[in-house]
Amino acid sequence: MTVSAWAIPLMVVGQFALLAGFPVVLALVGAFRRVADRAVRRAAALVAVTFAIPLVVWLTRPDGAQSLSKDMHPGFTGLIVAASAVFLVALHRARRSLRER
Repeated sequence: MTVSAWAIPLMVVGQFALLAGFPVVLALVGAFRRVADRAVRRAAALVAVTFAIPLVVWLTRPDGAQSLSKDMHPGFTGLIVAASAVFLVALHRARRSLRER
């Protein structure tokens, strides 16, 4: 999950936004299957929603660009990167609390 959380913003910023869908799905499924912490689940859902919005807009626009990266507004790129950072922090805090037990 941590690798997916790091891969999402790197792929979106590196202009591979459509391929970033794979780590988004892996992070979401992993968060809901393996982590009991609600903050991690919410952060994973936040990443998925912030990624899904520009994806749906790109798919439904009749005059969209040839790639999701070219069609995505820079604000959405920033939101996806910020949501991924929140997800990474939530993962770190959840693992830290498990170690302290």
